[in-house]
Amino acid sequence: MPGWGRNLSAQLVNHDQALMLVDCGEGTQHQLLRHKVRLNKIGQIFISHLHGDHYLGLAGLLSTMQLQGRTEPLQLFAPRALAEVLTVQWAASESIINYPIDFQPLEPGSAGLIFQNDLLEVYHLPLDHRIACHGFVFKEKPRQRKIVKELLPPDLPVAQILALKSGHDVEFGGQTLANGLFTRPPRPVRTYAYCSDTRYNEQLAPHFFQADLLYHEATFAEDYAHRAAETYHTTAKQAAQMACLAQVKQLLLGHFSVRYRYPEVLLAEAQSVFPATLLALEGHTFNVGEPW
Repeated sequence: MPGWGRNLSAQLVNHDQALMLVDCGEGTQHQLLRHKVRLNKIGQIFISHLHGDHYLGLAGLLSTMQLQGRTEPLQLFAPRALAEVLTVQWAASESIINYPIDFQPLEPGSAGLIFQNDLLEVYHLPLDHRIACHGFVFKEKPRQRKIVKELLPPDLPVAQILALKSGHDVEFGGQTLANGLFTRPPRPVRTYAYCSDTRYNEQLAPHFFQADLLYHEATFAEDYAHRAAETYHTTAKQAAQMACLAQVKQLLLGHFSVRYRYPEVLLAEAQSVFPATLLALEGHTFNVGEPW
């Protein structure tokens, strides 16, 4: 439930100005507008599962995009039943969505690549929740090496420049231009993993092994571990144990029970196991792969 200044689940992933929304609880579009996000710049929406705190804001958001004159297609990745939910809502209100929605159903228990562009791949994985639930892994594609322009011969053909960027040595003017002398390595690829509602399950760790940043639900403190197991949720300590097992670089906790007015108790519990942990708080921005 929302409470104590905290809204329901939603995250905006910005990769090279490509905007993707992950989950869409009630109030999400208000938060997006508050933080000056142009709704029609969102190209993809990923819904982890069909518990209300993760998707009940979606129909309103899609309708607002219609009112704002959206024409660009939107890709929607979600459990198959969401298509029926949206169809009933729009039929009951006699609403028409004129822009294309490319609905991609996520089948229970399935995993694999679901989206890619020139720079990024997105994978989904099955989580251990009371109903079918999916996590998402955002993984950059390797980039080409960077040319050191000031070191290049001024008349080097474009084909040779492209070969250098691809990591090859090239022949020019009777000499070999060594790739390592005329290029610099690209920025290391980064990985962000979103682990929504789930019980602690060590079989999940390989899916986000060595991720730069892992968001993991932490609904309860360890003294409610029995309740976490009953409701298919995780404690802060268990989330930290998962971060250790998966050897991630940083951990971000979220999805706190409203019984915790101040989630710092959850942060302290996790940091005792995995020090590189922070809280996912309203409106905060986290740069993946950079120290906080």
